[in-house]
Amino acid sequence: MPSSISDIQPGWVVPGGRVAISGDGLPLPADGPPHVRIGGAGAHVVAASRRLLRAVVPAGATGGTTAIHIDELPGETAYIEVAAPLTSGLHQVDNPLFDAGGRLYATHSGARGTRVPVPLYRVAPDGAKEPIAVEVGNPTSLALGPDGAIYISSRFDGHVYRLSSGDAVELYATDLGVATGLAFGPDGELYVGDRGGTVFRVSPQRDVETFATLPASVAAFHLAYGPGNALFVAAPTLASHDRIYRIGRDRLVDTVNGRFGRPQGMAFDSNGLLYVVDALAGASSLYRLDVNQESAEPELMLTAPALVGLAFDPAGGIVLASNDSLWRLAVPLTPWLN
Repeated sequence: MPSSISDIQPGWVVPGGRVAISGDGLPLPADGPPHVRIGGAGAHVVAASRRLLRAVVPAGATGGTTAIHIDELPGETAYIEVAAPLTSGLHQVDNPLFDAGGRLYATHSGARGTRVPVPLYRVAPDGAKEPIAVEVGNPTSLALGPDGAIYISSRFDGHVYRLSSGDAVELYATDLGVATGLAFGPDGELYVGDRGGTVFRVSPQRDVETFATLPASVAAFHLAYGPGNALFVAAPTLASHDRIYRIGRDRLVDTVNGRFGRPQGMAFDSNGLLYVVDALAGASSLYRLDVNQESAEPELMLTAPALVGLAFDPAGGIVLASNDSLWRLAVPLTPWLN
């Protein structure tokens, strides 16, 4: 049987992430691992056998549909989608956010208990950052409200702020613990995750009540409102594995299928499928999960050196966030709408 490449997993990657190249009779040179090229650049091979190679996508990969070749296997080519670098110089704790006009926002959160001069940026499609110098300490999570305004949680003071169209902020809700994750429900309620273990619900009239209680998080709560009229919460702990919580309108708490190492930012696509960033031990992955199928297991979609969140572009594609950088992945996906 002739040697061949049969599959690449995952099909998407951020530069520095790993891919698995499957095949039959893959080459194993006597003087070392085979020479894998991704986008024309040499890739570091971390494991090799006749059926599987594992390689790291070069950090300088420019993005887009990218060819994979093995020098010792001429004539065989496979392709992956590589995320393109968008911008850096940020400090993200959760997802970035697209507003109703398709403009992208990202935070510079800063160290706990500090205020930075520019805590929020509007990021242009070419990666240029427009500073928004508002008075919000430790901005943590962003959510788009039904009024088209952007809402910002502050783990500095436990408040949520509303960003007006004139780039000024007003206080929206207070006394929310260590306020981290944010998500709006279909009736205009704002859900706020206090990493100490409480999920608050803020009514459109700004009344605050405890909606649910969960185990405390060592980092931050991450929230997403999704199909089935339910709130989904990621709350990474010191356990070896964590699950995604689902909280119904009746406030009953259960979990969705699949265990994660350290689940962080989440978002639903237009098909109602949940995408979860999982980060553990210096590596990150993006998983896709059908929360309506009880037996469905998370599907690995992307690998990266480090991620904390993601956002679907209303015009198509995904923006992926590490603590300090953003990448854009050109895939035909758009956000789910409540």
